[in-house]
Amino acid sequence: MPPSTDRGRLLAIDYGERRIGLAISDPTGTIASPAGVIVRRAGKRPPVAEIIRRAEALEARGFVLGLPLDGDGNDTPRSLEVRKIASTLTERTGLPTALVDERYTTAAALRAVREMGGSTRGRKGDVDALAATVLLQHALRLPV
Repeated sequence: MPPSTDRGRLLAIDYGERRIGLAISDPTGTIASPAGVIVRRAGKRPPVAEIIRRAEALEARGFVLGLPLDGDGNDTPRSLEVRKIASTLTERTGLPTALVDERYTTAAALRAVREMGGSTRGRKGDVDALAATVLLQHALRLPV
């Protein structure tokens, strides 16, 4: 029997202040697709339970979180929050979590929408999910 090419599905998380974009890979870890958005409520705790629920529904075997570093590659208040979320996800699910530099993923998503002749007006959630897809596609190209 040939060796399995099933890396398992990875759930990418573009963790924003107002919205959390999600993307999921195919089981072989080759293709990333948008998987929706979670709207954050101001003043509420991070929606970790909802992220886990989505991961279970999508049969994710691991997480890839975008790490929002500053222009020099240093931590920011949001990147410190993302590091905590990553740790919490691993503790609560036992699944592996990877942090990937997400600088410029939203810009790449916006550029892709414009290049396809689309408008981003009223589609911020779609852009966040697309940013997560860009992040995941980048992570899938990294060595395992």
